Amino acid sequence: MTLEAEQKAERRDIKSMPALTIGTDELKKIIREAFIEVLTERRDLIEDAVLEAIEDIGLGIAMKEGRTGEYVENRKFLKRLESKIQRAK
Repeated sequence: MTLEAEQKAERRDIKSMPALTIGTDELKKIIREAFIEVLTERRDLIEDAVLEAIEDIGLGIAMKEGRTGEYVENRKFLKRLESKIQRAK
């Protein structure tokens, strides 16, 4: 089945579902439970996101430092970035 066909089938299934009404408190509870489940069962997703954010911050800092006219060898930059990532773990 192609992706387009799968998407059409999903839309058809959603349209055939009965409407559900829940209160704000119940919605908050469901979202909280889902978030906790992701944090506990898919820790790898959170770790990847945090590591990527740290790398982005490190790159941003390096870019700022690079604008001062002082140049850093690529090897030194990568070594420094890797050490910061390791400390963050």
